[in-house]
Amino acid sequence: MSERIVFRSGEALVGGGPPGTAAEPEVVIGELDGPVGTALATLTGDQVKGHSRVFAILNTDIMVRPVTLCVSKVTVKNSRYTNILMGTVQAAIANGVLDAVRAGDIPKEKANDLGIICSVWLNPMVADLDDLDHKVLFDIHRKAMAQAIHKAMHHEPSIDWLLENQDSITHKYYQMGLDGKI
Repeated sequence: MSERIVFRSGEALVGGGPPGTAAEPEVVIGELDGPVGTALATLTGDQVKGHSRVFAILNTDIMVRPVTLCVSKVTVKNSRYTNILMGTVQAAIANGVLDAVRAGDIPKEKANDLGIICSVWLNPMVADLDDLDHKVLFDIHRKAMAQAIHKAMHHEPSIDWLLENQDSITHKYYQMGLDGKI
């Protein structure tokens, strides 16, 4: 049997598509009988207007394993944004979870014992894009979810890498502030 997974965390940022399609999921992963399971159950039952929590599904009644709860980082204010978030992106996250199982990042034998909470970033501008490419949006969010899970399960980046690279990395928006662009 695999080792107990109490709490793992990870994130990823994947861009490269048209404006508005970047993905930045943040995940926590852990056993359902531990702190992640408690948080997942609490979030599911504590719905907040504008920040609905939904399970990652492949289709309207096909939930993935491990159970994955999607939580929006952005306040949902209109139906178009909601439909994109709870359609294209929700399905992409579900597929990213299954990709992580297939890749061995999540042990298949633990699929019914683990839970994942995913804080989802979907740029609000997508609600105003008439030519939004849902396939590109789906592919980017799927890839980002699988990467976030991989990083969580492999403790990436390592503390050694972080210490070695700390002074050579500048946060993008901090740098933009330094450059007078924000």
